[in-house]
Amino acid sequence: MTPAPITSAPIAAGTDTASPPPNRTATTENFPVGSWLIPAPLRPTVAVFYRLARAADDIADSPELDAATKTARLKAIDHVLATGDAPAPEAGRDASELAYALDLKQHFAERGLTVEHARHLLQAFMADAVNRPCRTWSDLLAYCRYSANPVGRFLLELHGESRDTGAPSDALCTSLQILNHLQDCKEDYAKLTRLYVPLSWLEEAGLTPRALLADKAAPALRTVLDRVLDRVDELNRRAAELPGMVANRGLRMESAVIVAVAHKLARKLRRRDPIAGRVALSKLQYGAALLRGALRGLWR
Repeated sequence: MTPAPITSAPIAAGTDTASPPPNRTATTENFPVGSWLIPAPLRPTVAVFYRLARAADDIADSPELDAATKTARLKAIDHVLATGDAPAPEAGRDASELAYALDLKQHFAERGLTVEHARHLLQAFMADAVNRPCRTWSDLLAYCRYSANPVGRFLLELHGESRDTGAPSDALCTSLQILNHLQDCKEDYAKLTRLYVPLSWLEEAGLTPRALLADKAAPALRTVLDRVLDRVDELNRRAAELPGMVANRGLRMESAVIVAVAHKLARKLRRRDPIAGRVALSKLQYGAALLRGALRGLWR
């Protein structure tokens, strides 16, 4: 399951040309989606990217499809992105997903943008399709390198930002992705048998993944979750450098908002138990992070 991306992930949408598929909507993301901070001329490009990401994510998360079918459909999307050749859809396949891929391929070619960020996302979706577990922290970072970081890299390229912004953007996208994993760790395992909490850390604590299905986190599991949050705090410290490096004011304000959201959500996950119930920012908390981040991002 990806934010957004993040990227989940700062993924944005919000034009009439790209309504996201229904499984997850802009209003359920941890970050501003369809933000007015994105310059209006760039929003159609962001929407095209978001639409394909959501469609591919829906394939990877579909309970009606087996792993082989999911992988085949995702590979077909990747083939369109790589070649621009859209084959006729097979029986039972939604033709729109290949149309979305072809639209992105053509749209990006007209604007001189690479499709590799979208192709990297597909690699993460393929890992999700076969429920490849994250055995170690390094495995989790590698997963986020494809599931979240390409979203930030895409937005930086779209805005013409320096490549120096890549590392702090990766830290921010990875942080937000892992925070989303912690929010949904129980549901992901219960419904999809997905495990993003490092398995080796659970085993070191004498636990199995089934510990995520309890009514509340046992002390040993709480220790593992806090260990994950310790690493997230390190990522957030690196991510805090990003707004000051971004030249475009709108994107700078957007990144400052997302940094503020990541910090606030990490603190809340320290205090609350994501096993007992989903931990999310309230509207007031989110609004405060939005205001604080926007004000901080006004000036470089």
